[in-house]
Amino acid sequence: MKNGPVWLVGMMGAGKSAVGPVLANRLGRRFVDSDAEIERSLDRTIAEIFEHDGEEVFRACEREVIESLSETDAVVALGGGAIAQPGAIELLGRSGRVVYLSAAVSTLLRRLGDCSTRPLLRDLDGTARAARLAELLESRQAAYLSAALVVDTDGTTVSRVVDEIARGLEDITGSEGIAS
Repeated sequence: MKNGPVWLVGMMGAGKSAVGPVLANRLGRRFVDSDAEIERSLDRTIAEIFEHDGEEVFRACEREVIESLSETDAVVALGGGAIAQPGAIELLGRSGRVVYLSAAVSTLLRRLGDCSTRPLLRDLDGTARAARLAELLESRQAAYLSAALVVDTDGTTVSRVVDEIARGLEDITGSEGIAS
């Protein structure tokens, strides 16, 4: 038994998409990026969904993707705001293990670059982008901190983050819960 999915949560730029495939390989699991699943199901980019349908449609689709993945044993990188949606904390915690990848706003800004594909940050200058990231982080922090495991991704490598997550999951579930 693998104890359900490993949900990677955190702000955009925290490292979920970089860490996820490496962690999945290490644990012998499949990797899924929830945003890629949403784009595939609606045949549009996240930016297009936000622009044409609005955040409400995006969040509804996101919820459907989370529910469909809740019965798998995948490593799932969730969008930055997924865990902060109504009922998400309970669903994620009940179905699997939640891992919060944390990073400072300055790190997030550096990793995100120009943000042209990020609907919540697009068209903002550097100062406004930093302020918006800080605001989003503050509004989501309580949800993020509900995770079973918190791993700081500032100033480290993907390999070290994966090692820390694997050790933490072993502590939480026992070795049989995370490996094939």
